[in-house]
Amino acid sequence: MPSPFPGMNPYLEHPELWPEVHSRLIIAIADAIFPHLRPKYRVAVEKRVYQMTDGNSVLIGIPDVTIARSSKPTNPESSHIAVASPPVEPVTVNIPIPEEIRESYLEVREVATGEVVTVIELLSPKNKRPGEGRNAYQNKRQQILGSSTHLVEIDLLRGGESMPILDDKIKSDYRILVSRSQLRPRAELYPFNLQEPIPAFLLPLKKGDIEPLVDLQNVIQDLFDRAGFDLAIDYNREPVPPIQETDIIWVNELLKERGFQ
Repeated sequence: MPSPFPGMNPYLEHPELWPEVHSRLIIAIADAIFPHLRPKYRVAVEKRVYQMTDGNSVLIGIPDVTIARSSKPTNPESSHIAVASPPVEPVTVNIPIPEEIRESYLEVREVATGEVVTVIELLSPKNKRPGEGRNAYQNKRQQILGSSTHLVEIDLLRGGESMPILDDKIKSDYRILVSRSQLRPRAELYPFNLQEPIPAFLLPLKKGDIEPLVDLQNVIQDLFDRAGFDLAIDYNREPVPPIQETDIIWVNELLKERGFQ
């Protein structure tokens, strides 16, 4: 069953569902663009790996079991032996556990030379909030922006802080950034909101090559149906993160009109 939304489906952003969406969408984008790139280019799926701990976790000490001496020993022979008091009930706590994070992204490589021509990134929630996830991605982003490699950055998450753009006064729910190496610091930004279709964009390649049009809306709609995401979504619940008040009426009317509520 297809998604009822004309653009991005906000229910796909749920933290429990998004990792699957991210993994499947990366592969779906690769499959969609590869036929238009061969034989000069191939699309490789790469992974960024780093360690992080949950910054919201707090390490709390568990009380020690105390050792006390009996004031009136019942057995004279054991008068110098320490007697353990009844054990103190432990306090259940949560401790920060290192977690290995693997984030997939795409590299468009020239077959003849192996050169990485374009990097396609699909942002995750960890990229958009303070911490190691954002730091790791920002470091990679800066390396790309300082090189001759093109960057396509796809942000389909309403939550968190958008990646930095100079003098950024554009407010939108979602955005796609296309940074062509030869035009930097200028870049092409495609901002769009919940009620709007996801815009298509041209995939930057080497000078003189025909750039394929990436219809991300069609890719997501097709994936939504093939992956059965409708079976994982309860439209009677509020999306996570919550939608803005200005969109609540529109979302409810849309879902009722299409028989999902």
